[in-house]
Amino acid sequence: MVTRRRRLLLQLLMRSLEVVDGLGGEERDWARRKAEAPAPAPASTPTPGRLLFVPPGPGPTAGPQPRGGVGDWKEALTEAVKVLQCGQVVAVPTDTIYGITCLAQNSEAIRRIYEIKGRNEDKPLAVCVGHVEDIYKYCKVTVSDQVLRDLLPGPVTLVFKRSEELNKDLNPFTDLVGIRIPKHPFIQKLAEVCDEPLALTSANLSSQTSTLTTEEFQDLWPSLGLVVDGGPIGNMTKPECRLGSTVVNLGTPGKYSIIRPGCAFDATVEILQNKHGLSLQS
Repeated sequence: MVTRRRRLLLQLLMRSLEVVDGLGGEERDWARRKAEAPAPAPASTPTPGRLLFVPPGPGPTAGPQPRGGVGDWKEALTEAVKVLQCGQVVAVPTDTIYGITCLAQNSEAIRRIYEIKGRNEDKPLAVCVGHVEDIYKYCKVTVSDQVLRDLLPGPVTLVFKRSEELNKDLNPFTDLVGIRIPKHPFIQKLAEVCDEPLALTSANLSSQTSTLTTEEFQDLWPSLGLVVDGGPIGNMTKPECRLGSTVVNLGTPGKYSIIRPGCAFDATVEILQNKHGLSLQS
């Protein structure tokens, strides 16, 4: 565990139209109406992101201390890329829950994620990429391109056989890998800019409840290189918001099986079974 290191907490106050790019359907229409509505008061004017500094120390601190404005979220993106390229672990918002991520091709960073979470090394990490086209590089895809595009970006993890391109130290105990493209503009852009896969798992100690705000995993801050705060995720009063992504195994052509129901079970089954004719593997 790194104990004497600068800790940064970047508060992302995403501008409405930037976030809209990560939404779809009724969510997009609602968000655009909200964005185009006249502001009722000056307080509703979009506010730049704030850079917060967590004082260095051997353990969790009482909380971050403000350090002035840093402009919009693109500056947070630049900082996150730098930290990842140094082999550190970064906490990020996704479309489901908060996650921690590192470069999947960096074996030392992979080990660090397991140490931070206290995670059993026989439990796999998912991989996040920026575009559907990237999936073909790291997985042996068994479904049509349209199936991929109907499910991703979105709150779904697709499990395929891995390709030789992936780091052999990532999940060395299995020839499968789960791959994600979260429907969140920040982490999508982060994966795109890094131009390599990101290992991704939930931002919590192993076996503990998943987190919807950065404060809920404050005990992990001292072990992280950066915490990117995109605000609360989902409706915190609804237990289903903490379920994480739906994980579906597509390793067998024409078949699917649900590994974890997650938060998008019904929509995923509808797409796979009713729209594309895949059958449930017994």
